Amino acid sequence: MPLLQDVVSFLDAGLRTAEIPDYSGAVNGLQLENGGSVTRIAAAVDASLPIVEAAVAGGADLLIVHHGMFWQGAQPLTRAYYKKIKTAIQGGLAIYSSHLPLDVHPEWGNNIRLLRALGLEPSGTFFEWKGLRLGLIAETEIVRSELIEDLSAAVGGPVHLCPGGPEIIRKIGLVTGGAGAEVASCISAGIDTFITGEGPHWSYPLAEELGVNLCYGGHYATETFGVKALAARLSEDHDIPWFFIDRPTGL
Repeated sequence: MPLLQDVVSFLDAGLRTAEIPDYSGAVNGLQLENGGSVTRIAAAVDASLPIVEAAVAGGADLLIVHHGMFWQGAQPLTRAYYKKIKTAIQGGLAIYSSHLPLDVHPEWGNNIRLLRALGLEPSGTFFEWKGLRLGLIAETEIVRSELIEDLSAAVGGPVHLCPGGPEIIRKIGLVTGGAGAEVASCISAGIDTFITGEGPHWSYPLAEELGVNLCYGGHYATETFGVKALAARLSEDHDIPWFFIDRPTGL
């Protein structure tokens, strides 16, 4: 039975949590501790109240998430927020969150896992933010309709397409989550097709203007890969069970 501090040390080191910049609300790393041990792991995309309740009901004492408890910033411990914290503490549930460090990880990351689910390997990176290259590039030659079928199978649902680019795709850029606003960054990298989760309304007409295929696979759906990979790795290393709590938002 591993100690929570050992699991956290492994995750922090492997994900380079202290080194990788992120948004202020991410608060990457251990967000809530428990009594000190880990016997069952739950993985989920969001640290919402229904997820915390499901994790406790499933007997987990560690919840690994991509979006942690503090996206809305500091707030009073009242109503649903109070109930969430109370449920976790009374249930002995520790919560570990990893946002950008998990997105960009070369083995466990959302980006690499989705790319490989498409049968592709990275040939480079693009989209620099605070010195970090957030996106992956893959060279290929595939008909656009076939890529959409493959992407739909990988994310387990429909893909919304802006067919602004060529029908024969040769260079793909991929950033999971809500990166649609970054479609312009594809041009300097020579990318003809951009895969992401979601974007603002104006990202669609902009992609048409730029001549780029823009594939919206769903913010939630493109970010289920990393937390599953982390939980599976911990389970393999420590022989402890894990389960995934699926609560799609449709976004």
